[in-house]
Amino acid sequence: MNVTTAKTLLIGDIGGTNARFALASDNEVGFEKPLTLKCADFASSVAAIRHYLDEVNASSPAAICLAAAGPVIDDTIKVTNNHWALSAQEIRRELDTDKAMLLNDFEAIAWSIPHIEEKFLEAVGQVSQKPLPDGAFSVAIVGPGTGLGTGGLLNREGRLTPVVGEGGHIGFAPKSKVQIDVLEVLREKFERVCIERLVSGSGIENIYWALHALRGEKRLELSAAEIFKAAEAGSDPVAADATQLFFEILGQVAGDIALVLGAQDGVYLAGGIVKRYPEMLHISGFRNAFESKGGHRPMMERIPTKLITYDEPGLLGAASCALELSRNVVAR
Repeated sequence: MNVTTAKTLLIGDIGGTNARFALASDNEVGFEKPLTLKCADFASSVAAIRHYLDEVNASSPAAICLAAAGPVIDDTIKVTNNHWALSAQEIRRELDTDKAMLLNDFEAIAWSIPHIEEKFLEAVGQVSQKPLPDGAFSVAIVGPGTGLGTGGLLNREGRLTPVVGEGGHIGFAPKSKVQIDVLEVLREKFERVCIERLVSGSGIENIYWALHALRGEKRLELSAAEIFKAAEAGSDPVAADATQLFFEILGQVAGDIALVLGAQDGVYLAGGIVKRYPEMLHISGFRNAFESKGGHRPMMERIPTKLITYDEPGLLGAASCALELSRNVVAR
């Protein structure tokens, strides 16, 4: 998109290793001049922002919106696996702006949902994939990656309201004999088994380890990527079983989040794992597990599930939020 920016709206999506910055449009939801910087190269987010602004020859930002992994507490985020501690107050002071906002990474993805074109949404399951209604709607977002992110978005009377939480840390509720057995094995390793212990990069490793333990076998030391690769290649039956169980549990969790948030208009799947292995997602028991909610199954069968294939939903969502922030429409 060719974005002409009359005033500088700075956005960013910050992870454990890299920080991706861009300039958002001040008249529509979009961005330009994205640049990825290594967090280890800069002492702080402010230093990285100053470097980015110099690189793209941009003026001082009128508004700043940064997304990062981790909860926003007192206008700060301690970035997971990163030495940066983001502070909206410090950013406002150091960069001389009164408009700076921090977003949880899944809050940013929630902001992006109304702006992702249908060509970047892939249906999961046979349910009708109707677009979002023009009026009120409620959706959920679930995404396994380094951890498990969850969120939601409500549209009420034309006002968008993200719903933010730490859904990956709710307790795991097994629904089958093998899941109960896996839980028992994992309880020997962890004081508390939350969903993220199974549905994440480290989660697939935990499932793989538990299945080997249940079969009385010595576990091969495989990374998450190696487990998925072995499953795809058909070279490791335990890896195949582990990935099937992974997507089944993901479906259960996505259905639970849909029930909690009343997400009648769709559940969107984000995160690196589902984007990297879409074929495995489609042939798995994800959708059946999503719908298997007892007497609520007829309702669940009506809820579409969609895989986000757009490359930068976090930046797109930050751009949407920055535009609203610049217009004094949104406030923390």
